[in-house]
Amino acid sequence: MQNEIIDKELKLLKKINLDLVMTDINMPIMDGYEATRKICQFNKELIILAQTANGLSEDREKAIASGCTDYIAKPIKIDLLKSLIQKYFNN
Repeated sequence: MQNEIIDKELKLLKKINLDLVMTDINMPIMDGYEATRKICQFNKELIILAQTANGLSEDREKAIASGCTDYIAKPIKIDLLKSLIQKYFNN
Protein backbone atom coordinates (compact mmCIF):
# COMPACT_ATOMS: atom_id res chain seq x y z
CA MET A 1 0.00 0.00 0.00
CA GLN A 2 2.72 2.48 0.95
CA ASN A 3 4.74 1.69 -2.18
CA GLU A 4 1.62 2.35 -4.27
CA ILE A 5 1.34 5.81 -2.70
CA ILE A 6 4.97 6.57 -3.51
CA ASP A 7 4.53 5.34 -7.08
CA LYS A 8 1.49 7.64 -7.50
CA GLU A 9 3.44 10.61 -6.15
CA LEU A 10 6.38 9.95 -8.46
CA LYS A 11 4.03 9.62 -11.45
CA LEU A 12 2.46 12.95 -10.49
CA LEU A 13 5.91 14.58 -10.35
CA LYS A 14 6.56 13.35 -13.88
CA LYS A 15 3.41 15.06 -15.14
CA ILE A 16 3.71 18.48 -13.53
CA ASN A 17 6.29 21.12 -14.29
CA LEU A 18 8.04 22.14 -11.09
CA ASP A 19 11.06 24.36 -10.67
CA LEU A 20 11.98 23.30 -7.14
CA VAL A 21 11.32 20.49 -4.67
CA MET A 22 12.27 20.37 -1.01
CA THR A 23 12.77 16.90 0.40
CA ASP A 24 13.25 15.85 3.97
CA ILE A 25 16.07 13.39 4.43
CA ASN A 26 14.26 11.51 7.23
CA MET A 27 10.89 10.79 5.63
CA PRO A 28 8.97 7.64 6.52
CA ILE A 29 8.67 4.86 3.92
CA MET A 30 11.36 6.31 1.61
CA ASP A 31 14.12 8.63 2.76
CA GLY A 32 15.01 11.80 0.90
CA TYR A 33 18.15 10.27 -0.63
CA GLU A 34 16.19 7.50 -2.34
CA ALA A 35 13.38 9.87 -3.35
CA THR A 36 15.95 12.19 -4.93
CA ARG A 37 17.59 9.35 -6.86
CA LYS A 38 14.18 8.32 -8.21
CA ILE A 39 13.29 11.89 -9.21
CA CYS A 40 16.65 12.33 -10.96
CA GLN A 41 15.91 9.28 -13.11
CA PHE A 42 13.27 11.30 -14.98
CA ASN A 43 14.16 14.94 -14.22
CA LYS A 44 17.82 15.89 -13.89
CA GLU A 45 17.07 19.63 -14.23
CA LEU A 46 14.81 19.95 -11.17
CA ILE A 47 16.30 21.88 -8.26
CA ILE A 48 16.08 19.65 -5.19
CA LEU A 49 16.82 21.12 -1.78
CA ALA A 50 17.41 18.58 0.97
CA GLN A 51 16.46 19.44 4.52
CA THR A 52 17.27 17.64 7.74
CA ALA A 53 17.39 18.22 11.46
CA ASN A 54 20.71 16.36 11.75
CA GLY A 55 22.86 19.14 10.29
CA LEU A 56 26.06 17.12 9.97
CA SER A 57 28.54 17.84 7.18
CA GLU A 58 28.25 14.20 6.08
CA ASP A 59 24.51 14.75 5.54
CA ARG A 60 25.21 17.56 3.08
CA GLU A 61 27.74 15.45 1.19
CA LYS A 62 25.39 12.47 1.07
CA ALA A 63 22.50 14.68 -0.13
CA ILE A 64 24.59 16.15 -2.95
CA ALA A 65 25.86 12.69 -3.89
CA SER A 66 22.28 11.39 -4.13
CA GLY A 67 21.40 14.15 -6.61
CA CYS A 68 20.19 17.01 -4.44
CA THR A 69 21.12 20.43 -5.73
CA ASP A 70 21.71 21.88 -2.28
CA TYR A 71 21.10 21.34 1.41
CA ILE A 72 19.64 23.26 4.34
CA ALA A 73 19.61 22.31 8.02
CA LYS A 74 16.59 22.59 10.30
CA PRO A 75 15.39 24.69 11.88
CA ILE A 76 15.24 26.49 8.57
CA LYS A 77 16.22 30.13 8.72
CA ILE A 78 14.03 32.02 6.26
CA ASP A 79 16.84 34.34 5.13
CA LEU A 80 19.05 31.36 4.32
CA LEU A 81 16.22 29.64 2.42
CA LYS A 82 15.56 32.83 0.42
CA SER A 83 19.25 33.08 -0.37
CA LEU A 84 19.36 29.46 -1.60
CA ILE A 85 16.33 29.98 -3.80
CA GLN A 86 17.77 33.20 -5.22
CA LYS A 87 21.04 31.38 -5.91
CA TYR A 88 19.25 29.11 -8.39
CA PHE A 89 16.61 31.45 -9.83
CA ASN A 90 18.24 34.86 -10.16
CA ASN A 91 19.76 34.60 -13.62
